[in-house]
Amino acid sequence: MSNYPLLNIFWTMAELFIWILWLFLLIRIISDIFRSEDLGGWGKAGWTVLVILLPFIGVLAYLIARGRTMHERDVKQQQKMDDAFKKYVRDAAASPDADGSTSGSGSGSGSHADELSRLAELRSSGALTEEEFQKAKDKILA
Repeated sequence: MSNYPLLNIFWTMAELFIWILWLFLLIRIISDIFRSEDLGGWGKAGWTVLVILLPFIGVLAYLIARGRTMHERDVKQQQKMDDAFKKYVRDAAASPDADGSTSGSGSGSGSHADELSRLAELRSSGALTEEEFQKAKDKILA
């Protein structure tokens, strides 16, 4: 191959690519071993030792024995993350701001109108003076 320097570069790049691919696969399997809830401590230790000491045999054995459950754990983790995100969004949309109004795109004008109508009722009933009404109205509209 010394007569073909371009071929040497190609083989070097191919070897590097395969080595990086192998490293990612090894990290993925080790993280799946520790993420697995159905394996006990000894099972996790055994799989880890097998994957590290006999990498090719260990990785292939793990993929054959537990490859299907790797996908199930991925789906379960993604669902947990999606549920947590949806809960966060619901909580953030329902939480009041510092001025007491709720933040969110759909509730902005409706809540301001509701508060202004309540202020108008309080003013007409005599619970608020004109000056208090104007201050509260300015605060809502600000």
